[in-house]
Amino acid sequence: MGDLAQAVTATETAIDDVRDAVPTAKSSGRAGWLRRGLGPDRTPSSNGSRRRSVNPHRGQFSLLVMRGDGVRVIRFNFARPLAVAGFVAVATAVTMVGVLVGDWLQLRQLTRESVTFAAQIAEQRKTINDFNHRVADLHKEVGAWREMHARIQEPFGPEAGRGSRDRGIGGATTPSEHLNGPSPSEELNRLTETIRQEGENLRALDRLMARAGKALAALPSRWPVRGSVNSEFGNRKSPWTSDSEFHAGIDIGANRGTPVQAPAAGTVFFAGTAPEYGTTVIIDHGQDIKSLYGHLSQVNVKAGQKVERGTLIAYTGNTGRSSGPHLHYEILIKGHAVNPRAYLWD
Repeated sequence: MGDLAQAVTATETAIDDVRDAVPTAKSSGRAGWLRRGLGPDRTPSSNGSRRRSVNPHRGQFSLLVMRGDGVRVIRFNFARPLAVAGFVAVATAVTMVGVLVGDWLQLRQLTRESVTFAAQIAEQRKTINDFNHRVADLHKEVGAWREMHARIQEPFGPEAGRGSRDRGIGGATTPSEHLNGPSPSEELNRLTETIRQEGENLRALDRLMARAGKALAALPSRWPVRGSVNSEFGNRKSPWTSDSEFHAGIDIGANRGTPVQAPAAGTVFFAGTAPEYGTTVIIDHGQDIKSLYGHLSQVNVKAGQKVERGTLIAYTGNTGRSSGPHLHYEILIKGHAVNPRAYLWD
């Protein structure tokens, strides 16, 4: 019985082996047909027929999407013109994006620079406004100079200065609303011209003051002696006849022998004895100005001698028509006696 069971088991095993072998052969045969391009009822084709076979996907591009283990998930097929057009479109899009990004970066840089330029422009505008204000202040100051020059030159006559205030001006009238403010360069040019004119006025004033300085230096503005004035310039009662008479100078009280000093520089015009004045000295100061010293006791200079301000020229006395020691002092302008007090500043 044991042997019989073993035989039955071996028979079943053989049958199972045969059953398993049949599908494998079929599968292998079918695979062989697919690999060789044969069907179950076809014979191998010749070489000519193999060359005439055409791959239907040769004019296409394929895009495979695969998993990490190499198994294909999906496949896309594209015609060659469509693939080329897509590539061109992608390249164009990338180029456009690159250009736009470059333009954006350049625009961003320009924006930063514009902010810097705006700050610089604001600062320059502030500087220009400050400049205009300062120029306006300078114009006012120069206008004050003109007025001052006119006041200084007026006592010396119209020929002393340039007469800038009297120069003729003219032109058509333009409404102010049609005028824009002058540019900084125009304002600077106007200020330069104004300063140039004032420079000429200053030079003319300098020449005038030089002449005036000479005239002032020639004026007998110093007291020849110090003392009280016994008799003023003008009409007076005569000390001898009690009649009215004209006194051409002033009588300065001084003891006999008091030093008499020249009130200004000049040249001794006369030194000697004159009627009624007794011992007399006359000094020519130039500019048609002369000074006379009468009733002297002694003369310390001679005619033609140059004297300076403060030079000792004589000593007081009581010579000539005199009632006592004193100094008779006269100032003559173009030969006419004037009041000496108008010239006695010192």
